[in-house]
Order: sequence, then structure tokens, then C-alpha cells
Amino acid sequence: MSNHQCHQKAVSGSSLALDPLRYTTATTAVRDLCRSGELPQTCRALSHSLHSMRSLATMKKSRTVQVLLVLAILSFLLIHFHFLPCSSNAPLEEKPSPVHILILSSWRSGSSFTGQIFSQHPSVFYLMEPAWHVWVTMYQNSAKVLHMAVRDLVRSVFLCDMSVFDAYMSSQKKKSDLFKWETSRALCSPPACDSFSRSDIITAGNCRTICGKYPFSKVEEACKTYSHVVVKEVRFFDLKVLYPLLTDPSLNLRIIHLVRDPRAVFTSREKTMANLKRDSNIVVGSQRTEGEMGPYNTMQVICKSHVEIYKAGRQAIPSFLKDRYLLVRYEDIVRNPLARAAQMYRFAELHFTPELQNWVHNITHGKGQGAQAFDIGSRDARRVSEAWRNTLPFQKIEKVQNVCKDAMDLLGYRLVQSEEEQKNRSLDLLFPQDSSE
Repeated sequence: MSNHQCHQKAVSGSSLALDPLRYTTATTAVRDLCRSGELPQTCRALSHSLHSMRSLATMKKSRTVQVLLVLAILSFLLIHFHFLPCSSNAPLEEKPSPVHILILSSWRSGSSFTGQIFSQHPSVFYLMEPAWHVWVTMYQNSAKVLHMAVRDLVRSVFLCDMSVFDAYMSSQKKKSDLFKWETSRALCSPPACDSFSRSDIITAGNCRTICGKYPFSKVEEACKTYSHVVVKEVRFFDLKVLYPLLTDPSLNLRIIHLVRDPRAVFTSREKTMANLKRDSNIVVGSQRTEGEMGPYNTMQVICKSHVEIYKAGRQAIPSFLKDRYLLVRYEDIVRNPLARAAQMYRFAELHFTPELQNWVHNITHGKGQGAQAFDIGSRDARRVSEAWRNTLPFQKIEKVQNVCKDAMDLLGYRLVQSEEEQKNRSLDLLFPQDSSE
């Protein structure tokens, strides 16, 4: 019984002794309460009170006695309802606070694959790069200027307030207008789409074909039904920008900082340069993306951001970051996918189900080349991650190492001094991580 119901019944006792109709109504209400089995002690007390009140009111005909009697009974009812049943009744179980995970990375770093490790979990609502909408709309600004707008959008997504997209999308928007919506299993299963089960492993291709017709309102509706909200984002270059979210009492935020060997990132970026042109302009400015050094200028900013994020997360930890920052190298994932997926799930307080273990194994032990940007299919993940050692000219490797040396030293990537070292596969270019990672 709610507080409102309790107080309503108590107040109604103020005149029931004077009004036979009210007495009958009260008697019926108490009888129904007793039949429901709720609050048995209250039921017995009310029954006894009503019986006593009626008997005494019959015996004492004077108006004064009736009024005093009503006041006495009313006081009893107010005390009994306010302090006993409504407060001592077993409290309603509070819904656990959602867990919020930000996968913080950069383009072509294995972040789409890592995002899928979370997206396929049945307890996770996942969105891939929602801040794409901010950058597309406000492309004339720099990444630093856009940090605040990106942060505000990500916060709203974590809180399942999708009205934030109104500023960046048409008023006639559909679910399928959301950037890479089909990569979210949550948007391909109920209540966002009725064609699959929430426990299914769902590919983006199948989802795109079947689930695109639903209204945008389904995004927020679906988000509110999950215990974990995970966002993958590549548009943050400074961890300090996220401090307000990490100290926000309405959020339970944890950050997975995903990095990859800059030489592999550079190779992958070369293959998708046209797709990344607008983003690169926002990162370093359109003038600095031109010419032979353009791609290296972008890599320099990206590598510097990883250094700053790592230092803020690992070496100068504020108290609110304790146990809420995890560095993950993509190469460690592809070398031991089950162990690293389990590590990330533990960090996020998620159960690594047998079905997901099978999926992670299969998706990393296929024969695919992983050539298509954003495409997540079965592949030989380790071979793909090291393909740059065969394809990237050593002169370019030297330039990447020059602009990214600090990041490579800090994150555990060995520099190669010659083309011979580059092609020598027996030479491991990945240093062991610190045991505290």
C-alpha cells in the first residue's frame, strides 16, 4: 500500500463515526484490505477500531462524546498508518544504478571490434560514436571547441535522454538516422525491434535489413531497459574533459582506454583516408592535413592525446578515478581475446556467458582480412593487426615513429630500427604490460 493510500484511509476516518455511509464505506475498505492479505497487523487493528468506534458511538449519543471519540480514533489511525505500515512495511527493492562504460579510443584502433564485445552482451545498451552527429553539424569548429558539446551529448546518452539529438538531427528522424545504429544489438532487439531476441548474437547486416523502420523514440525506450550503457567514442582528446562526468552523482562511469600500435593505425588510416578527411580537418585544421606531412600531423595529435589520457588515468590519478580507468591494448585483445574480454567484462561488472565466449573466439579466428572500415566480421585478428609489417614502407614507419615515439615508449610498443627488424616476425614488437594494468 502506498503512503498516499495509507494517508487517504486515515483522513477518511475523521467523520465516519458521524456518517453511517462513511462507516459502511470504511468497513468495506477494511474488509477488502484484509482479504488482500496486505498488512495483516493493520487489518486487525482497523477492524478492532471500527468495531469499537461503532459500539461506543451507539452507546454515547451526545454530540460532544462522538466528536471526542472521532478525534481519538483519527489520532490512532494517523499514527498507525503514518509510522507503522507505510514505513515499517518491507521497502520496495531499489533498481540497481546503471553502469556506464566509455570506450575511449581513436579511429582505426580496433574500437569498433571492442565495441561489439560489449554490444553483443544481453545486458548492454550500446551506441557507436554518437558524437559523430555533433562533428557533422559543427564541422567548422576544432576538436577542442567541440569537447563540451560532445561531453554533454555523451552524458545525455548515458542517462538515456535521447532528446539531446534534437539539436543535431531532423525533427522527422527515425531510428535508422542514428549513426551506425545497426551495430547496436540493443537497437536490433525488443523493444527497439521485434524480429530478434535480446539473447541473440545479431550481425549489423541482418539488423540493417530488418530493423530500420522503427521510430527514433525506440532508442530511448530501449536504453531504459538495460543495466549497462556503453558508448564507444573517438572524439575525446583529453581525459580531464571527462572529469565532470566522473564526479557526476547521476553517473557510474568507467573508462576503457583502448590504444593500438600507431604504425598499424597509420596503415589502416591510409586505406580509409577519404572517409576520415572531415574528422582529420577538425582534429588538426584543414591546412595541416594537406601535403605529404598531413597524415603524420594527424597521427602526432592522436598519439599526444593518448599520452595525456594515459598520464591522467594512470600516473596522476585523482581519487574519483580509482578503479575506474582501464588501459587496454588492441594487440593484447587479439593475442588472447578470451582473457582480455573477460578482463573488460569484470571491469564493467558483466558476466562472460558461454555463448559470448564462443562468439569472441569465432570472430577472432576466422579468415577475413578486416579490410572494410567499421565492418565487424570473422577474421584472423592477430594476423590483421600485424599486417603493417609486410605492407608499410620503412620510410613511413620511421616518420610515424618520430611523431609518436613518446606514446610508443609509454604504451609498450618497440621501435624498429631497420626494414629487417620490421619484417622479422620472430621479433616481438609488443612489450609486456605493467602487472598493475
